[in-house]
Amino acid sequence: MAGSPSRAAGRRLQLPLLCLFLQGATAVLFAVFVRYNHKTDAALWHRSNHSNADNEFYFRYPSFQDVHAMVFVGFGFLMVFLQRYGFSSVGFTFLLAAFALQWSTLVQGFLHSFHGGHIHVGVESMINADFCAGAVLISFGAVLGKTGPAQLLLMALLEVVLFGINEFVLLHLLGVRDAGGSMTIHTFGAYFGLVLSRVLYRPQLEKSKHRQGSVYHSDLFAMIGTIFLWIFWPSFNAALTALGAGQHRTALNTYYSLAASTLGTFALSALVGEDGRLDMPILESKFKVQDTCGVHNLHGMPGVLGALLGVLVAGLATHEAYGDGLESVFPLIAEGQRSATSQAMHQLFGLFVTLMFASVGGGLGGLLLKLPFLDSPPDSQCYEDQVHWQVPGEHEDKAQRPLRVEEADTQA
Repeated sequence: MAGSPSRAAGRRLQLPLLCLFLQGATAVLFAVFVRYNHKTDAALWHRSNHSNADNEFYFRYPSFQDVHAMVFVGFGFLMVFLQRYGFSSVGFTFLLAAFALQWSTLVQGFLHSFHGGHIHVGVESMINADFCAGAVLISFGAVLGKTGPAQLLLMALLEVVLFGINEFVLLHLLGVRDAGGSMTIHTFGAYFGLVLSRVLYRPQLEKSKHRQGSVYHSDLFAMIGTIFLWIFWPSFNAALTALGAGQHRTALNTYYSLAASTLGTFALSALVGEDGRLDMPILESKFKVQDTCGVHNLHGMPGVLGALLGVLVAGLATHEAYGDGLESVFPLIAEGQRSATSQAMHQLFGLFVTLMFASVGGGLGGLLLKLPFLDSPPDSQCYEDQVHWQVPGEHEDKAQRPLRVEEADTQA
């Protein structure tokens, strides 16, 4: 299962060297450029005679905790449905998120909070970094089981940069409003990953088809991940919206939308497909996109739908509907710099910009990950933990090991 000796030797060096290089470079950049912001720095905060109770930490950190749990627990366990890829699903989620949140702090800092030659960080930058890590993990879902850890780190290295640029263009240059990250997180992450998966398309992947199924316990863990995401999604959407009515309204709307969508999902699952079960193979069969985790239906389509609803809401925004709150929701409309129709058109253009960045970036990422020296698992060993992990029981005698699915079928 481990492959040839030369391949094993290359794998032994490739990941440690890449991890050490990326972490070393990140540490140096943090030492040179990153500083506490005024709400975090002891001298700056107390010099202004602020009360500790007014510190943003107490308003933002609970939301950060929820978002952090979603990234490391929710996304990780969501992807353990593959029967023999649980270690990799959770472990590579851990690896990617840990790198992406550091790298995105730098990229987003240079674009959004670079003052006086330094990046200033606090709780808000931690949340933003986790949002970026979430987009990377969405893309990871599209190539789950078909890429090695070194490839995934390089994917994150590129995607974080493009995520930051796309976010800067939408939020700062176009003045788009994107609470919950419909465009910047879900749409971008999904279509970056889908285009990446298309470039990495493997026509012989049926050699590993038998490993793509789930077993009882793997589906159960995936349900746990789903419920983690479901529970904390109001915090995710509301984490960085304006404090007060805006944040309250975002959490409330998300809360009831989640409940309604759950009933809708159960209803549709009984109506769509043979025997009342959902069937999503159309992307692979028609468009040659091998979407392991179904990120198109989980993040891509909902992200586009959210963006289009944002266009509608912007077009209907009035002072009568929002009162003084219009300034925090659509400040350019409140200030008279744009009409509601103009804001709606900017929202729509932001969606197309996001799709462009995601598509071009995913294509470039696919070409990068196809470089022959990178540690990509062969077609016959995809969706298999033992390629990259020491799995308990793998060295036991065959007679003592639990039967694998294909072995049981053979003996039957």
